[in-house]
Parts: sequence; C-alpha cells; structure tokens
Amino acid sequence: MNDMSSSTTAGQERKAPGRPRNAQADETILDAVLGLLSEGQSAASISIEAVAARAGVGKATIYRRWPNKEALLIDAVRSMKGPLPEPAGRSVREDLIALIKANRTPRAQRYSTVTACLLPELFRDTELARMYQDFVEPRREVTRQVLRRGIATGELRADLDVELTQLMLSAPGMIQSMLRLPTSVPEDRFAETLVDAVLRGAAA
Repeated sequence: MNDMSSSTTAGQERKAPGRPRNAQADETILDAVLGLLSEGQSAASISIEAVAARAGVGKATIYRRWPNKEALLIDAVRSMKGPLPEPAGRSVREDLIALIKANRTPRAQRYSTVTACLLPELFRDTELARMYQDFVEPRREVTRQVLRRGIATGELRADLDVELTQLMLSAPGMIQSMLRLPTSVPEDRFAETLVDAVLRGAAA
C-alpha cells in the first residue's frame, strides 16, 4: 500500500491556506471507500483514483483531506462505526449494553462486509494495522473503564480479568456481524443476552 505519493500539484493544493473543509464532500468520499470495500475489493486494490471516480471528485480534493490511502481507510472505518456513547455510570450492565448496541447500529451492520474485507489487510500491512489499532484502542478502553468501575463499586468480582472480559464482550458481536451465523439469539436482544451471559460469571 505504498502507491500513495501524490503529484506536486496535489501536494500544493493540499497545503493551500484558507480552504475550508466541506463536510458533504468528506462524507461522499468516505462513502465511496466503504462502497468499494463492501463490494469485495481489497484495501490494497483500491486506489485514490478509484475513490475519486466513485465520489465524483478530483484526486487533489482527497489529498487535501488525507495524506495517504491508509489514513483515508481508517477514517472510513471510523465513519462506519460512529461515536461511542458516554457511559451513564448508573450500572455496569446498562453501560455494557449501551456500548455493544453502539457497535450494532444499522449503519455498522450495513458495512459489516467492509470489516471482513479489511481484516486481511491488517495482517499484510503493519502501518495500516497500527493506524487501525490507534483507532480501536480508545473504544476498547471505554469498556475497560466500565469494568474497572464495576470492580470498584462491588458490582463485579474483585479478581475479574478485565482484559479477557473485554474480549469476551467484543468478539461475539464482531463475528456475528461478519459471518451471520445461524443462532437462536434474537437480534433485538443480542446486546442484553450477551452482557447477561458474561455477567453471570463476572458479577460479584
């Protein structure tokens, strides 16, 4: 994924002062990336030229916003997932359910194929993997904080393995979204069912 060197003209336009960001253009470009990925194209095969053509913009427009393809891909994934809610702090159960539901929005479900297409690239491209890790780690930390708070308040076991529990909460939703496995767990109760199953072993 090292084909991202821009032309001199594009570099000059990207650095030009006083050019305000256009939120609509940003969204159109990010949707173009997600569309290409959801159609089965690998991250490595997607070019800035293809994204520009899909979005109906010039390459310079993209390079003014993102320095390379890796940064563009990560922003596309970020736009797909959306922001995490701020935990209310009333109970561990409520907060964990809210966090899981935030990752199962209609937009996130729509682009579950994107995540599946992106995963092989994370193994091949160490820089892309690092950028993706920088993006997901703060989201994982929010779950850790909820679990640590639960230990402090006595809602959860004092000897709880926070890291393992965080993985147990996050992995099922990701696998189910990507593979669509047949299951008796109703989608509208997925978050509650998962959290309650984990809490049966984690509760104080």
